[in-house]
Order: sequence, then structure tokens, then C-alpha cells
Amino acid sequence: MMESGTSRRKSRVPMRAALAMLALVLCAVPTALAQDRTSKLEEEYRLAKDPVRKARALAKLGPLKIERAHSYLKADDEEQALATLEQYRDEVRKTSDALAATNVNAQKRPGGFKELQIGLRQSIRRLDQLIVLVPEDKRPWFEAVRSDLSATQNSLIEALFPTVVKNS
Repeated sequence: MMESGTSRRKSRVPMRAALAMLALVLCAVPTALAQDRTSKLEEEYRLAKDPVRKARALAKLGPLKIERAHSYLKADDEEQALATLEQYRDEVRKTSDALAATNVNAQKRPGGFKELQIGLRQSIRRLDQLIVLVPEDKRPWFEAVRSDLSATQNSLIEALFPTVVKNS
């Protein structure tokens, strides 16, 4: 009888190990899916010729880029986090400029303008949460990127909702 109790305990150890491995695999799946989604969106952005399609892809990609920068910060790699954010800022500027160059009335045909503005709003909100994690001495660089993104967002809002100039 003693042996059967001992053999049960021994058989539970491999089961516990198997459950622990399963838990590790299940934790890795969302990360792999997020990386796969990011890669697909980056490819979609890179291949898009139309500024509206680029804007739509970038709007979805923005929060993921902020999350990538956050993961670099967690790993104490502020330089790579900043480089990721600067690359995103440059892509946003380029895409916004391309939208403006189409000379489309964004108020009447908001496609691309609206998606990019909404994506920027979400990204800036996430960036605000990220900046507080940055060491004090490096915050000005991150805040400069945030300021640039905010300026681009404001120009998109102005295109979507132009102010009425009164002749007085």
C-alpha cells in the first residue's frame, strides 16, 4: 500500500512539469501573435502606395509601436525605445504630408485623415503613460517626440475641422 501512494506522487511530478510547460507556451502565444500582427501591419504600411491606405495601416500600427518601445524600456534599453518612437514619428509625418499633398478636402472625404488622427490620439495617450517610466534625464527626448506627434495630430484635426474665419 505504501508503494502505491509513493508511485502516485511520482506520477504527479511529470504532470506538474507538463502543466508548467503548457502555461509557459500559452503565455508565449499572445506575444507571438502580437509580433505577427505587427509584422503584417508593417508590411502593409510599407507596400501601400496610396496615402489613405498608408494612413489606415499606420493608425493600427501606432499603438503597437508604442508597446514595442515600452518593452524596450522594460529591458532598460532607452536608446532603442527612443529610436522606435522617432521612427514612428517620422512615418507619421511622412504619411500626414502625403495625405495633405493629395489636396483632398478632408472635411468632405476624411478617409485616412480620420483614421490617422484617431490612431495618433491613442498612441499619444499610451506615450504619456510610457514617458513617466523614462528616467528624468532622458525624458526631454521622449517629450520632444510626443510634441511632434501632437503637432501632427493637431494639423490633422485642422484639416478635418477647419476653423471658420469671420470677415469682420
